[in-house]
Parts: sequence; C-alpha cells; structure tokens
Amino acid sequence: MKTWKKIAIGVGVAVLLLAVVGYFVARSQRDVVKVQTGKAVRQSLASVVSASGEIKPKTYVNIGANAFGKITRLYVHEGDRVKRGQLLAQLENVQSSADVAATRASLEAAQTDTVAADAAMKTAIADLKRARSDAERTKLDYDRAEGLYKAALIAKAEYDARKAAYEAAAAGEAQAQARIAQAKAQKDSSERRITQSRANLTRVSDVLQKTTYAAPFDGVITNLPVREGETVVIGIQNSPGSTLMTLADMSVITSEVKVDETDIVNVKLGQSADVTIDAIPRRIFHGVVSEIGNNAIVRSTGVATSQQATASQEAKDFKVVVTVQDPPQDLRPGLSSTAKITTASRENVLTIPIQALTIRANADLEKARQENGAVQAATPTGTTKEKKAEEVQGVFVIRNKKAEFVPVETGISGTTDVEVLNGLREGDEIITGSYKVLRTLKPGASVKIDNSVPKKAEDSGS
Repeated sequence: MKTWKKIAIGVGVAVLLLAVVGYFVARSQRDVVKVQTGKAVRQSLASVVSASGEIKPKTYVNIGANAFGKITRLYVHEGDRVKRGQLLAQLENVQSSADVAATRASLEAAQTDTVAADAAMKTAIADLKRARSDAERTKLDYDRAEGLYKAALIAKAEYDARKAAYEAAAAGEAQAQARIAQAKAQKDSSERRITQSRANLTRVSDVLQKTTYAAPFDGVITNLPVREGETVVIGIQNSPGSTLMTLADMSVITSEVKVDETDIVNVKLGQSADVTIDAIPRRIFHGVVSEIGNNAIVRSTGVATSQQATASQEAKDFKVVVTVQDPPQDLRPGLSSTAKITTASRENVLTIPIQALTIRANADLEKARQENGAVQAATPTGTTKEKKAEEVQGVFVIRNKKAEFVPVETGISGTTDVEVLNGLREGDEIITGSYKVLRTLKPGASVKIDNSVPKKAEDSGS
C-alpha cells in the first residue's frame, strides 16, 4: 500500500475517533446542569422585622374648644416651647364673667340672709326664755290664788284675773316656741340658698375657666390651626369640635410603625430596634419596643377591625411603638421613619443562604430514590396518597458531582441567611441558584458548578 493511502486512512480513522468522542462528550454534557453553589457556614445571625411609620412624641394632646366663642388672644406661635400652666389662648368671656359676678352677689346675699336668720333665731330663743319665765311666775300666782279662793280669802274677780294672766303667759310661751321653729326654718332655707348659690358659682366659674387655656405640661406647640378673631365651637355627638392647637412633650420621642400580621407574633416588648429617619439620612438611632397593639388595622383604610361591622380579608397590620433612646433635638413629629426590630439573635450557628431552600413533594422524592438508588436513600418516603402529596423543605447538596436533596429543619431567618438546626454539616456545598434551576432540578441530577458572576446586559443603545 502506498504511503499516501496509509496517511489518508490514518487521518480518516483519527477524524472518526474524534467525532465519536465528541459525540459522547456532548451527549454526556447535555444532561449536566450548571448551578451556583455556596457553603454551610457558622456565623452570628439576627432575625429582623422591618416596618415603616412616622415619628411621634410619646405624650401629646390636641387642645380642643371647651366653649363656643371668639378667640380674643393667642399667646403662642407654632414651634414655641411652653411651660406647664403658661397661658396659651383666651376666648371672649364677657357673658361668663357677668354670670360669675351675678352668682357671687347672690351667694353673698344668701350669706347675709343666713346671718339675719341666725340673729332672728337667737331673738326667738330669748323671747321663749322670757315667756317661759312669765308663764312660771303667773302659774305660781294662779296656784296661790286658787288656794286662797277655795279658802274664801280673796274675791272671785282677783282669782279670775290671775287665772287669765297665767293662760296669757302660757299662750305667749307657745307663741315664742313657734317663732323659734319659724326662725329655724328660715335659717335652714337661707343655708340651702347658700349651697345652691355656691353650686351655681362653681358652674359659671367652670364656664368662665373654659374660656382660658393653659399648658397642661411642658412641651412644644407643634400645630396651631387657628388665628385671633376666629370663632370656635365645641363638639356635639358625631361632630368634632374645633382644635385650637397641639402640644407635644418632645422629651420622649417614639417611632410608631405598622408591622405586618405575619411578623407581629415575633415582636416582643423590650426588643431592640434601629430607627432610620428619611429626613436625616445616613444616621441610625437606637430604640426599644415599648408598646404593641392588640388590635389589627386594615392596611387600606387604617381602621381597626373592631370598628368594622363586617369581616375583611384585606392585609392587616399591627401598631408597634419604638421609643427612640437618642433622638436629636431638632426632630419633628410626622417625619417618616423605618424601624428594624431585632426579634431574635443566635451566636455561632450553622447557616445557609435563604435562596437555597426549596420544596419537593414526597412522591417526587420517592421516584428519585427509586431511580438513583442509594443516592437518595435517606430521603423520607410516603406510603399513602396523602403522604406522597406532602411537601418537604430541604436543600440540594453536591455529593459526587450530583445534586442530592437533603431535608432540613430551619430556625430563625436573617436578611440573607437562615439558621439550619439539623440535616447539614459545616462545609457542605449546597446549590443556591439559579432560581430557575432550583425550581426544576431533580434529585440525583448531574451538576456542574459555575460561580462566575454573570455579565450585565449591555444597553441596547450602545
């Protein structure tokens, strides 16, 4: 055979072998899934609940109108700092002042009448004593006259005169007793008029006092919606009254946030929180959970569920108050804020990225176990239809270049990682992505690790 033929045959055989090898390599690579991986590592982990709301003072009061009238004087401006008892506003009080003066005069007149009634009663008592003395004296004269008359020592006319004198004195004593009862009744009446006048004075004084507004505590005027000369009204039934101003005690500042109903079960009193304020960027303020609402609030309306006549399936929140421990001096109520509440923390625990967790049905796991034999032998199997339909939470661990599904029990969740209580060991390489791969990956599948950072898509205009 000629040399060139031998060379041609050799080249042909080599090309054929390369083609066969390439075919089998390509076929084997066709069933290999590219995955991204991470490690099960030990680290400190904190579970955080984030909620948004607004800055509010712990103590504040809306000072509303207690009487109908025109504002004659405002002594403060919005933003002023005031002390307890400081005068804030004055309403027109001509009529109420006149009522107080008239009632006070009536009280003084009633007191004068009581003094006169007391003097009259004393006079009546003195008259009773005099009349009783006269009655006793005339009684003795009458008794002596009766004895002398029976002994025929005096005339009948003298006897009748002493008898008449005695009867007149007895009548005078009875009259004096009646005058005492009358004087006592007049005194009781005048004392009751004093009580009535004092009650009326208390009432009209209260009306007069409600035209003057003083600060109930030290604080800052944070809202002043009225002006001098405006007429304010009190609230009646479902109609709210006029609000003169809002006074806030800015010494204790809180962040009132709304926590989702799925997170509220983990929030407890005394938990620490980091508060950020939109108006003060790049600063974190420390706080403590000081109040947790017990009633759900409908997110779309802001109305508590207890105030609704019908049940609602809308998303609900719960009010949580975080007391800020180091607030700045220039903080103002109503500023938007975000609180990150640390609900739990763990030290040196085994963790994995949250995105590595996935769900598989028992039926799929049993099928994979049967196909892959010992690779999935540890995977729980189901014996009934209900068992096969149950879902198992776990992760895919790379062992012998294959994806093995391992059920895991998790603990607290952090921002990006989750605690693993059992099922994994430190250093295990687990599949973390991509999301599409984790959703469709089958237990026992061959995998290829590709942890390279994907290139960003170039702008279409470049």
